[in-house]
Amino acid sequence: MTHAHEGWTAERSAELYRVREWGAGFFGVSENGDLQVTATPDDFAGAVSIPDIIAGIQARGLDLPVLLRIENLLDTQISLLNDSFIQAMKSLDYGGAYLGAYPIKVNQQQQVVEAVTRHGRKYHHGLEAGSKAELIAAMGMHSDPGAVLVCNGYKDEEFVDLALHAVQLGFKCVLVIEMPGELPLIIERSRALGVEPILGVRAKLASQATGQWAESGGDRSIFGLNAAQIIEVIDRLKEAGMLGCLQLLHYHLGSQIPNIREIRSGVAEASRIYAGLAAEGAGMRYLDLGGGLAVDYDGTRTSLSSSRNYSVYEYCADVIEGVMTVLDEQGVPHPTIITESGRALVAYYSMLLFNVLDAARFEPEPLPDSLPEDTNVHIRHMHQTMLALTPDNVQESFNDALYYRDEVRQAFNQGTISFRERALGENVFWQTVRNIAILARDLPALPLELEGIARTLSDIYYCNFSVFQSLPDAWAIDQLFPVMPVHRLDEEPTREGSLADITCDCDGKIDRFIEGPGVNRTMRLHALRSSEEYCLGAFLVGAYQETLGDLHNLFGDTNVVTIRILEDGKYEFVGELEGDTVEDVLSYVEYDTKALLTRFRETAEQSVRKGLITPAQRREILQAYKNGLRGYTYLER
Repeated sequence: MTHAHEGWTAERSAELYRVREWGAGFFGVSENGDLQVTATPDDFAGAVSIPDIIAGIQARGLDLPVLLRIENLLDTQISLLNDSFIQAMKSLDYGGAYLGAYPIKVNQQQQVVEAVTRHGRKYHHGLEAGSKAELIAAMGMHSDPGAVLVCNGYKDEEFVDLALHAVQLGFKCVLVIEMPGELPLIIERSRALGVEPILGVRAKLASQATGQWAESGGDRSIFGLNAAQIIEVIDRLKEAGMLGCLQLLHYHLGSQIPNIREIRSGVAEASRIYAGLAAEGAGMRYLDLGGGLAVDYDGTRTSLSSSRNYSVYEYCADVIEGVMTVLDEQGVPHPTIITESGRALVAYYSMLLFNVLDAARFEPEPLPDSLPEDTNVHIRHMHQTMLALTPDNVQESFNDALYYRDEVRQAFNQGTISFRERALGENVFWQTVRNIAILARDLPALPLELEGIARTLSDIYYCNFSVFQSLPDAWAIDQLFPVMPVHRLDEEPTREGSLADITCDCDGKIDRFIEGPGVNRTMRLHALRSSEEYCLGAFLVGAYQETLGDLHNLFGDTNVVTIRILEDGKYEFVGELEGDTVEDVLSYVEYDTKALLTRFRETAEQSVRKGLITPAQRREILQAYKNGLRGYTYLER
């Protein structure tokens, strides 16, 4: 489908793709049609062109697709969260403090965790670990005695010992009790090592959030203890003379909570439990709200699952006010508030940049005004339906076209018309549908059967990436990510299309796009040019996508480039990682690539003996095989 508007501008592209709404002030469109990114929200004086970054990446020998990380965006989000809590606490005269704990599971990549700890150090921003491997990573990366190291998840003896050793090293390392059976083990190992632990307990709140992660809260949540089990923990700690070690209450309502009312409800309930623990004599110091600070992926600022109806400052102020309302009433000192916000910190930090390989256009060939006399009767009737089409009979014409198309297909299956005649019939049908779609645009009300007609005529753009590797949540849970062209934004996008990846899987696609307050099944795109690469970006992908990506069709990790935007509007490359080679991914699924090469060499030699190829051809074929093993798993220029 094409669109025709005169006087297209870069500003209109910014509106079309809702850049200001989802971009949080980091992204904008320049007058020359480039998508640009700035280190300082809403200040584009020193912004950097993303197409220029792509050119720099390719000039250094790396191919698309590339995961681009921009350090400044992570720095800004860490500062925004911490400064917002500091400001809210000062404004409300809060008596406690704030400490962040980045959950490593959100993005465990070493560069990411290092960047969080480096920039977060001035705020004593710590880490959260939910497994032994994450705890070992955290202990190696964590060097700030003023920051917390929160240990969630199921624990065995080795896990507990590692956390207790962290306490010996001076870390504020908190062992959060997730299951009743963990406490006896912790007590035993604490005594064996002679270490007084810092303990927390995870509560199952009755409060529940809506959205994708609703089951993180409520009575049926997987993790945490109910009220009776928490009382058992208190009594067991009293018996052991260790009640003072219980210093933290933790809960978690979900990874992306779009509605601020649900956050306030959870804070109120948790504060009541905190006050109850303090009344029991526990040495309470910390209230850990878990994650939940949402990202406004679609820019609508609503309670939709892909959005949020609050700002970061509003989140912080409402949390502080909710805690104070309950604890002041109970006369309980204000705790240090901990949040395990990960998504909101790293989502903006990364974007996936990829090129379009080709496009399939569902447009019929031009038809003559009349068909040959010997044309099949159903094709002729369908052709007449097309010629008689008016705004008043679009529904009737669509029904007739479907009927005649089915008759043509049945005739072909029965052998009464040729393949060429069937092709003519399909062409007439799609021309009819196209004409109906054009007329339907101006109808005041669209018949139900015609609502998806534009999508049936939309293009498919084949893109050089894997949904399963780089955007798994788009496939698994229908997560919305902003997707748009990164250049030619001063030109009108005249095509309507969806995106397909290169995995040869029917689920390897993106066909849900941000448009207005809802979701559109196609997006506006530019027509491809044979002389120019067309590049798109998927944004806000820093949270979970790298961690959850898999090896579907043996497409591995993409190239990764990290840049830092400088004050003069320039940028510097601060890190690059080459993506997986074919050899890498084959080894991940237990192939011995040396053995593969040996077997292939023997196969080639047999072909020489059979006279199928010459020795020189064998050398050329083997070299191609070796090059393939060492090459990028994605398509290369």
